[in-house]
Amino acid sequence: MPRFASLSLTCALALVLAGCDRESAEPAQPAGIEVAGAEEFTGKIDRAFAGQAIPAVELSDPSGGKLVTASLTGKPVLVNLWATWCVPCIAEMPLLDDLAGDLGDSVAVVTVSQDMQGAEKVAPFFAENKFAHLPPWMDPDNALPTAFGANSLPLTVLYDAQGKEVWRVAGGFDWSSAEAREMIAEATAT
Repeated sequence: MPRFASLSLTCALALVLAGCDRESAEPAQPAGIEVAGAEEFTGKIDRAFAGQAIPAVELSDPSGGKLVTASLTGKPVLVNLWATWCVPCIAEMPLLDDLAGDLGDSVAVVTVSQDMQGAEKVAPFFAENKFAHLPPWMDPDNALPTAFGANSLPLTVLYDAQGKEVWRVAGGFDWSSAEAREMIAEATAT
C-alpha cells in the first residue's frame, strides 16, 4: 500500500475512533428501549393485547403529585409513553395536545415521560412547548414499558372506561387524522 494511502487510512480510522470515544453531556437512553425510526408516523394498530387490564403503576408530576394508572377508570384513557430524546415522540406531542383539547372530558389523554432525568427534562420541555391540555406525568421507575411489554417509543395504548385495553400503537402516529378519531371512538361507544 502506498505510504500516502496508508497515512490517509490511519487518519480516517483515528477520527472515527475519536468520535466514538467522545463523552456527551447527554446521558444515554434507557437500556432496552429503542427509539423508533426518524419516520415520525409509522405506527400501526395492534389489537393483540385487547382486554388486558391497565397496569397499576404510580406516576408523578414535576410538583410531586401522584397518579396510579389503575385508578384511571370511568372513562376511556389514552396512555402515551414518550421521551424528550425520541424524535417521533416529539412529533406526536402537539398532536396529542390538540387531540386532548378536542376530546375534552370524554377521553383522558395521559402522556407519560420515560426520561431518566424526570422533571429536569420534562418541566422545561412542557414550558417551552406550552401544552394546554397535557399534564406532565413521569414514570420515575420506567415501570410502564415493562408492564406493557414494550421495547420501543412512542407507545400509545387506548383503554375503555372499565380499564381494559382496546388497542395499542407502537411508533409514531398522526393523532390529527380521521383514522385516529375513528379508532378512539371505539372506546367511547362501549
